[in-house]
Amino acid sequence: MKEAAIVSGDIIASTSLSDAERRTLAESLINMTKRLDRTFHVYSRLTEGNDYIDCYVPKTSDAMRVMLAIKCFVKSIPVGTINSNNQTDNRTKFFRIHGIRLALGIGELSRLDLDNGVIDGEAIYYSGRIISENRTYNKEKVIIKNTLFIKTNDKNLDDEIYPMLALLDVIISKCTAKQCQVLYLKLLGYDELFIARALKKKQATINGHSTSSGWNAIEKAVLRFEDLIKNKKE
Repeated sequence: MKEAAIVSGDIIASTSLSDAERRTLAESLINMTKRLDRTFHVYSRLTEGNDYIDCYVPKTSDAMRVMLAIKCFVKSIPVGTINSNNQTDNRTKFFRIHGIRLALGIGELSRLDLDNGVIDGEAIYYSGRIISENRTYNKEKVIIKNTLFIKTNDKNLDDEIYPMLALLDVIISKCTAKQCQVLYLKLLGYDELFIARALKKKQATINGHSTSSGWNAIEKAVLRFEDLIKNKKE
């Protein structure tokens, strides 16, 4: 079968959220998958109480854009704002900073039956294994260094993309929920005028969020990834 891209991810510290926040999170993720499907024709499935996502991206060059869009969307959801001086709040802080851990796997798929939700093969093995190795669920001491990963059947591609993801990880971790909301919509391909109207803000405000969140660096990384995938196929 031809090469495919799978983005897998798990929500960070979701158990620290209140029941109401978890419901908001679940509803938001479902709406996000529908929008990603409309924009990129992806297939997404949510499991483990909507804390885990697998996303099949039919156009491999879209994979980084999809991964970063998911990252920014989760960070834009208005949950995880509880303030108290206990362990739960400490874990909630990890959710506010990082939101979700994501891994991009690129490789062959041995089985793809989207009607029955079956995805099997090299690509999903790569992404799933990375998530499993980096999960912090039920760990007494939580240390999060990275939340964006890649594994493909091309080591040279991995070596070039991984440093980009490490830098993007730092940039996005410092973004506010409002900045991430703007980044998410820009990653979907919307311009600032449309975003301003959609969010009922001035275009100058959207431009300010875009600039301060490091959109120029994010866009360059996405375009570089798209070029690398195109050249790899050629």
